[in-house]
Amino acid sequence: MDYAKMRAIAEDLTAYAERLEGSWNVEIGPSGPFLAMMSPSKRHEGTVRRIRNQLNEQLPATHPGYICENGPEIEHPEIGRMRRPDALVIPEDVLDEAGLAVDATQVLAVIEIVSPSNPENAYGEKLTEYQAMGIGLYMIVDPRTGTIEVHSDPCGDRYRQKAPYIFGDTVALGPWSVETSGFRRYGKPGDQMP
Repeated sequence: MDYAKMRAIAEDLTAYAERLEGSWNVEIGPSGPFLAMMSPSKRHEGTVRRIRNQLNEQLPATHPGYICENGPEIEHPEIGRMRRPDALVIPEDVLDEAGLAVDATQVLAVIEIVSPSNPENAYGEKLTEYQAMGIGLYMIVDPRTGTIEVHSDPCGDRYRQKAPYIFGDTVALGPWSVETSGFRRYGKPGDQMP
């Protein structure tokens, strides 16, 4: 199926999702458009907020006019993909444009917080797809294990560089740094986390 058809289906699914209870997300993956319920935990959202706030403090000095935001999808019609990362670095003015998704060529970095229900997605499909989209920096935060990976330098069918970190480290994400001492691991109900 060509991307224009998949995109039309994704837009129909988005309109349908707006009538459903809960929070839904539409993406285009290897099998085409799909609708997925989003139910991120408080720790997931807290990590996204911490990263977004830190990057937004640094971006005016390194990339004026850019912001770190969560929410918009990114698309790359040539590879037939549309994804919604947990956070991304984009020009602020693209949020005023009409349409559903941001062109992947405008994205400097994406951040994914690993889901406990589908961890393979961040390490598998999205790792391959963000690289294929030409996104220069991809940060994977895994609250299951307390680990972080920063992938950079897309080339061919992979990122050339991978830098591992653990919660508590200061993570180098391109020209920015992310302090992770406030990140929390997932736990079971009743667990006391530091």
